[in-house]
Amino acid sequence: MTSLPIQQQSTPRVPLVSLDTLWFQVAGTICNLRCNHCFISCAPENDKFKFLTLETCKRYLIEAADLGVREFYFTGGEPFANPEMCDILAETVKFGPATILTNATLLRESTLDRLREINDATPHPIEMRVSIDGYSAEMNDPIRGEGTFDAAIDGVKKLVKIGFLPIITITRTWDGCDDEVLASFRSLLADINYSSPRLKILPSLKLGAEIARTRGYHNEERITPEMMSGYDVSQLVCSSARVVTDQGIWVCPILIDSPDARLGNKLSESLVDYPLRHNACFTCWSFGAICSNDPKSTCTAGDA
Repeated sequence: MTSLPIQQQSTPRVPLVSLDTLWFQVAGTICNLRCNHCFISCAPENDKFKFLTLETCKRYLIEAADLGVREFYFTGGEPFANPEMCDILAETVKFGPATILTNATLLRESTLDRLREINDATPHPIEMRVSIDGYSAEMNDPIRGEGTFDAAIDGVKKLVKIGFLPIITITRTWDGCDDEVLASFRSLLADINYSSPRLKILPSLKLGAEIARTRGYHNEERITPEMMSGYDVSQLVCSSARVVTDQGIWVCPILIDSPDARLGNKLSESLVDYPLRHNACFTCWSFGAICSNDPKSTCTAGDA
């Protein structure tokens, strides 16, 4: 289910101030996990959006360079389910910094060797963001699936061992204060020799599988023109980013299930303002820059 559009006549619009960031839906909606809060319901059999190929990514990287894009993100689905992920990464870091959003459960030794090789050879930083939704199997596995906590922690160990300091992203699925959760994560990660972890708490998006787990958006959860008065639009990813899928360009990675968020086949066709007509836009407005690595959003630096 997609987010509900709000009435056009009361819909504020956000300009694309500059195209600084390009996302690649590199794994489409294909994932080895089936998380019950996934806002696009990724799963092993969900091929609504398919893998991006190396050749497709090369084409968009060249166009992105001409348009001044400065950094790149890879998401899915699970990026490392795409057999060309490392080749795509190696090509991308010729153009700028890159971030991979991963569940860290598919990191084979050959993949780790290639990641280390690419990281050592590039002048541009490579970030890893690892999704773990609890500091124990009891907290995480009901959300992400049996055995996923142990597998993800093992993946984090491997990444730390080869020199990465992954950003651990945690979707808020609990009630109450965040302090206990953050403290427990820091303790957990210190035990695996990751002593100054970067932790990013994400709000849940009331889309996809999350609707069945909790609820969908209420109609009043929407952005009004009054809410945009004096608002810093740089906190909305759509003011500086676009996302490439195997079916063209979308305004942001949250809305790929919404056909009206498709902006064309070329990046040059996507350089337009966008109406904030989806309920999910309310979450972005409320929390700011939830998709980026920007520490001004929901990022908590831990002990760093």
